[in-house]
Amino acid sequence: MPDPFHALEEAITADVDRALAEDIGAGDLTAALVPADRPGEARLMTRQSGVLCGTGWFSRTFEELDPDVEIYWHHKDGDDIVANSSVCEIEGNARAMLTAERTAMNFVQLLSGVATKARMYARAVDGTRAKIYDTRKTLPGLRIAQKYAVKVGGASPNRIGLYDGILLKENHLVAAGGVKPAVKAALDAAKHQDSSGLMLQVEVETLEQLREAIDAGARLILLDNFDLAKMREAVKIAGDRAELEASGGVNLKTVRAIAETGVHRISVGSLTKDVEALDLSMRFIHH
Repeated sequence: MPDPFHALEEAITADVDRALAEDIGAGDLTAALVPADRPGEARLMTRQSGVLCGTGWFSRTFEELDPDVEIYWHHKDGDDIVANSSVCEIEGNARAMLTAERTAMNFVQLLSGVATKARMYARAVDGTRAKIYDTRKTLPGLRIAQKYAVKVGGASPNRIGLYDGILLKENHLVAAGGVKPAVKAALDAAKHQDSSGLMLQVEVETLEQLREAIDAGARLILLDNFDLAKMREAVKIAGDRAELEASGGVNLKTVRAIAETGVHRISVGSLTKDVEALDLSMRFIHH
């Protein structure tokens, strides 16, 4: 699969520009009350332990409004941070810092929340062969950012969008006339394009569909809402002929048992869909 983060800097800039335009509009009426040349100093603190992520988005937000701003990070993306500790200090133009604050915080809190959850899931399956994957259930406009956070947390990004992988789901199978013709059409399509690293996956709901998919040439198969017993049976059926991915009913209470069935991959939509932001706070320093 192609590297989804080859143009990360461009994605960060686009995300920040869009977010600042959304927040500032015609101007920050409140920050305008502060003298234009007043310097400011602030500290980013964490009230909660977790995994830091989003420093690039945070820094770029301040830099867009004050190119001379200085940010002194005590941690980098992927570091575990401890509650009630300092994450970074910011020195720059006070008015610009006030305008940037909310947007910068939104990025780092959200992405740290995603990375923290990803690490919890990755650690939960440690010692098994299963790897945790995300899905396309992301916040609109922030897919690259959230998938970056998933990777920072120690899980794996799945396909980025509809353009860099094929996933034949139930409706595709029905529309194509069944598992075999759908897989054949997908394999034929892959031959007529640069298929280097192209993901081709088939979703199945029964063991019979699993056998059909393997016989048709599918080598990456998604087990949709299989119970543990059916997963174990699916692993036996597939052997080394296909990689299996479990999906549906996955949470931190169930993920270890799912991993121990022998599946290769576990996809977790809640990594990016049900995000609890990490509790961070930015405070100006009084002198």
